[in-house]
Amino acid sequence: MLRLHINWFDYTILGIYFALVITIGVVARRAVATSEDFLLSGRSLPAWVTGLAFISANLGAIEILGMAANGAQYGLPTVHFYWIGAVPAMVFLGVVMMPFYYGSRVRSVPEFLLRRFNPATHLFNALTFALAAVLIAGVNLYALALVINALIGWPIWLSIAVSALFVLAYITLGGLSGAIYNEVLQFFVIIAGLVPLVIIGLHSVGGWSGLQAKIGHTKLGSNAFSTWSGVGVGHWANPLGDWIGIVFGLGFVLSFGYWTTNFAEVQRALSAKDLSAAQRTPLIGAYPKIFIPALTIIPGLIALAIIPNLGKPKGASYNDAIPLLMGRFLPNGALGVALAGLLAAFMAGMAANVSSFNTVFTYDIWQTYIRRGRRDRYYLNVGRVVTVVGILIGIGTAFIASGYSNIMNYIQLLFSFFNAPLFATFILAMFWKRTTPWSGIAGLAAGTIGAAVMHFVGYDIAYFYPHQVVDPTHATINAQMLNFYGAIAAFVADLVVTVIVSLVTKPKPVSELGGLVWGVHDPNAPDPASVPKPVWWKSPKLLGGGALGLITVLSIIFA
Repeated sequence: MLRLHINWFDYTILGIYFALVITIGVVARRAVATSEDFLLSGRSLPAWVTGLAFISANLGAIEILGMAANGAQYGLPTVHFYWIGAVPAMVFLGVVMMPFYYGSRVRSVPEFLLRRFNPATHLFNALTFALAAVLIAGVNLYALALVINALIGWPIWLSIAVSALFVLAYITLGGLSGAIYNEVLQFFVIIAGLVPLVIIGLHSVGGWSGLQAKIGHTKLGSNAFSTWSGVGVGHWANPLGDWIGIVFGLGFVLSFGYWTTNFAEVQRALSAKDLSAAQRTPLIGAYPKIFIPALTIIPGLIALAIIPNLGKPKGASYNDAIPLLMGRFLPNGALGVALAGLLAAFMAGMAANVSSFNTVFTYDIWQTYIRRGRRDRYYLNVGRVVTVVGILIGIGTAFIASGYSNIMNYIQLLFSFFNAPLFATFILAMFWKRTTPWSGIAGLAAGTIGAAVMHFVGYDIAYFYPHQVVDPTHATINAQMLNFYGAIAAFVADLVVTVIVSLVTKPKPVSELGGLVWGVHDPNAPDPASVPKPVWWKSPKLLGGGALGLITVLSIIFA
């Protein structure tokens, strides 16, 4: 088992980092006087803070270990998770959807569904989101425990307890503000930990050309550096499958479903000080997102090139790529920074899900259906208690992730169940006035069932296996491709059922749709002409267009 040679210098760096984490929570506590302060930061944060927190909340264990694992297993096609599977959806959220969310003053994504549909749809989404949040928090927590156990030697239970304790401390103290300001700190710590790893790793394999040569002798071969080769329908050879799954499953359904309806991300934008800042939050986050593949995918490829038997039955799992490189390349001091960055990534991912879980549970479940009409101080205390409960449940769900050698496969599976149907419901609800209250829950239920059916039936469909030959052990199935098609099945099932139910049930009066449907003006909203326009360089359309232009150029270069 790999062990890092940690000395007093590294432990000092870790100690300083954890002291900063708690200090930020203590300082943020001073600004917490109401439940909105605790759960939504009082909607007072500047765009650069919420923008960095937006991307840091996603830059957790799933991103660092999962995308490095994908880099080692699939090669450069993994950039599709960023340039197709993230940035366009982030631009859409900032330019199109944030005016709905922020302008309607909703406190969560499920609350938007309550206003647009009915209590049944709202409760269904609140419960499924709460379940998804603690499942994903468990992924971050378990991955962190495994890494600490492997690198330092702490027992799994101690690793889980310590990491959970620090996340609990700064969220309970400072609420969402404590989580967000820590996520800004964690963003820079993560970057500082990964950059040296990439530079030293590339130098050790002879630079980019040396890496290409070494990967050419692995099972990935030269196709590892071509993002769009082998995507033909019916005879795919790309590690991520055919172009239908990549473009529609990942690039449209999973991507837009995650970035535009996942409250763990949207919550950061809702904490911004005004609509302009809220719109710029995902757009600011899109720019570092474009270049993060250099810090995640490249280390995965380096690990594949230099670590014997990586991903094979008797070798280390793909999830171990980053820790293995840390142990091989980094000296003491740099090791402490890298380890702090790794811990920061896990804590950021877990904190994002726990802070969104406590908001949805407090506002959308407890306040709406269990204890109505209490004083605000009561809900503030409920939010703190639910934070503790969420972390305890996350500890319990952490071990579910242990059955997956590549945690990205597990995460994409969760997204196909929870986010893909929700996106179909949102798109229809926002752009079709005829969508009726009862069509919401019917569509969500149908979409979830559709994802489940495709997941279980897909294991017996030859198309999802290399060379279209079923493997009775299912060991060679293209799990990512199956997840992409599962998301498409969920989206289509939701869309079809929502339309059918809408056509046979009564819609809401147009007077109740103000600010919730495209083209229906909210009479309580300020006159658009009276709202100050941001300076040109803060324009959401300009920021979004710049991000889309960058990924277009990069996609052509690495095609």
